[in-house]
Amino acid sequence: MAYDEDLAERVATALSKAGATYETKKMMGGLCYMVDEKMCVGVERDRLMARIGPDAYEAALKRAGCHVMDFTGRPMRGYVYVDIDALVKQQDVTYWVGLALAFNPKAKRSKSRKKKA
Repeated sequence: MAYDEDLAERVATALSKAGATYETKKMMGGLCYMVDEKMCVGVERDRLMARIGPDAYEAALKRAGCHVMDFTGRPMRGYVYVDIDALVKQQDVTYWVGLALAFNPKAKRSKSRKKKA
């Protein structure tokens, strides 16, 4: 198992209850939830990844279990990891999904890559 399937289910539940339309994509050894064709949240191993944007970033890092996302070895401002220990209750997952959904309308889409002919 590359990612925590129970956490992935809990994320899907939070997205659905928020009324979000999403699709899932396997990437980075985990599962990513795309909202409006933009990366919103994901599950990587046993932690949550959330794209919360620069405005919520500093305050989020003060919460227990929240860390800078440094997947590439460089911090990615506006993205955070949240440890599974900080996601005990469904309302914890809902909180982080809510932050990501609040930022999603402002988030930029990644540039589409053209396939070589």
